[in-house]
Amino acid sequence: MTTTTFALGGDLPVNRLGFGAMRLATGTFDGPTRSPENGVAVLRRAVELGANHIDTAAFYARGDVRANRLIREALAPYPDDLVIATKVGPLPGPNGMPSGEATPDQLRALVEADLSALGVDRLDVVNLRVGGMGGPGGESVAERFAVLAALREEGLIRHLGVSNIDAAQLAEARAIAPVVCVQNPYVDDLALLAECEAAGIAYVPFFPLGGGHAPLDTSRLEKVAARLDATVAQVQLARLLASSPVMLAIPGTGDLTHLEENMAAADLVLSEEDLAELRG
Repeated sequence: MTTTTFALGGDLPVNRLGFGAMRLATGTFDGPTRSPENGVAVLRRAVELGANHIDTAAFYARGDVRANRLIREALAPYPDDLVIATKVGPLPGPNGMPSGEATPDQLRALVEADLSALGVDRLDVVNLRVGGMGGPGGESVAERFAVLAALREEGLIRHLGVSNIDAAQLAEARAIAPVVCVQNPYVDDLALLAECEAAGIAYVPFFPLGGGHAPLDTSRLEKVAARLDATVAQVQLARLLASSPVMLAIPGTGDLTHLEENMAAADLVLSEEDLAELRG
């Protein structure tokens, strides 16, 4: 990792190891609700440890425990260097899972709800999340992204990103307005990563520690972790950050011990030998 920071959109510098708010309300989609006091404590400690890029969404919620409310309670008035990235698009299905998709005419209300919940006049970054619970690709993003671009022109949004997309969808979005970040599942899509590098677009993998439907292959990670007296999670995060100067990591947790462990990965240096072993 040649630098520890990245400037989103060229004007929002963030530490490349940030924090994802998805697990503040509940550890898993079907797990028990966590206490709001716990979420507030985790957020405050994350910022103390150097996380100034927080990824959130209105659907990161369980009952009355909602990530955006916790962020406002824990961190407002916000530090000048704090960047909050949110995402719109998914809508809760009958079971509460974010399996539905907002239509273009529903996006303004979702953006306005985020503004209100976070207590800000302008959102730093808004990602258009597409594809429901499925994988990237296969549908047009133009009409919906154009709505967000118009809201950006109104001054409600500073920068735009896209999430769960393929190369064609990224090109479609970039033809409408600048894209500052891509949030995709943690997979080795090297072609899309290379495109982001060439354009100066941040690549922000969700589930960087192998959550969701793509568990990590830990065999090589465990060997390097043992040699460095580190944890598998720390080696995985350090590996991500070393893989590209545009890579940002946003591991999420609702546990203070895990938070301390994750944030310590920013100081873990992997040698060329380590990286070669991890690549296999």
